[in-house]
Amino acid sequence: MSEDRDIQTRIGDLIAQEHALRRSLSRSEITTGEEHDRLARIETQLDQCWDLLRQRRAAREFGGDPDAASVRDASTVENYLD
Repeated sequence: MSEDRDIQTRIGDLIAQEHALRRSLSRSEITTGEEHDRLARIETQLDQCWDLLRQRRAAREFGGDPDAASVRDASTVENYLD
């Protein structure tokens, strides 16, 4: 489960980056375009992390090997239907 904690730490780091970007925008330290571009990258990375964590949990729950889970490409995780 150490791997899960590493993924959760990464998620926390990405959320902190997202908040920092929003603060930078509110202080006019970056442009709206810069914020948008950087947030898009962060959101994709967040989606990949959450997907990986879900894969690992599902594998564990159903008797599979959580270490067999892998990061899916951005186009896959970004095209999931809600």
